Amino acid sequence: MTRAERIVDELRKALHTDQVELVDDSHLHAGHAGAKEGKGHFRVRVVSADFDGLRTLQRHQLVYRSLGELMQSDIHALSITALTPDEAR
Repeated sequence: MTRAERIVDELRKALHTDQVELVDDSHLHAGHAGAKEGKGHFRVRVVSADFDGLRTLQRHQLVYRSLGELMQSDIHALSITALTPDEAR
């Protein structure tokens, strides 16, 4: 399983997701901090009812918690778009 597949898998296991889209932008950051250590740069769009009633910061914290150890071992930078199903429509 690739790093990107593990990230998507962890989000799907932790959250009630309607949609998870992950883009690996690591190739755009070759030579930057984190990339030298083998960690990646990603953009993720998550649609989940779990975000209902949460502010943006709380949604991002939920995504970070859902990724757990991957935030330390595999991810250097993560751009998050976290939407409820109503917001995604």
